[in-house]
Amino acid sequence: MEAKEQSMQAQEQKQLLLRVAQHRDRQAFGDLFKLFSPKIRAFGVQRLGQQGLAMDLLQETMTTVWTKAHLFNAEKGAVSTWIFTIMRNQCFDMLRKVQHNREDAFGDDIWPLFEDVEAGDGLADHKMSDKLLENMDKLPPLQRQIVQGVYLQELSQQELAERLGIPIGTVKSRLRLGLEKLRSYLEKHHD
Repeated sequence: MEAKEQSMQAQEQKQLLLRVAQHRDRQAFGDLFKLFSPKIRAFGVQRLGQQGLAMDLLQETMTTVWTKAHLFNAEKGAVSTWIFTIMRNQCFDMLRKVQHNREDAFGDDIWPLFEDVEAGDGLADHKMSDKLLENMDKLPPLQRQIVQGVYLQELSQQELAERLGIPIGTVKSRLRLGLEKLRSYLEKHHD
């Protein structure tokens, strides 16, 4: 009985998606939305860790279903498989954006150290400046080159990538690793 029920559900989903694809049927789309939204939201909360991002995943997934319904091929798989593939791909895109934003923001954590050193005029600031430069010299050469380019020469990551002839992703990775090491060195100094 259960297999027959699943087959009927799959047929119903297929008919709904075909109505969306062929007639832009809003009622059919609403029915699909109601069927799939709980699973997509649950997946989003599990993978993305935030209710807001899970809702964004739901919206992005179902918007893609609406706009690309005509690309669905029933011979290649079930509606649920097609929708969950879209969901998974949207989720990967969102995770990449979150990671990218996190890497870009990481440099902001160390920037005040450089500004404090440049602005200060006391003995403590001078010692901090010396310590910062000394620790920067401990960085591996490729990471040191990127950290100095971004923070001391005030080049953008894109400018640095072009100047060095390397991909922007490589600049970001070296910067992140260099800043992590620099922060670690400075934390040891303050302890």
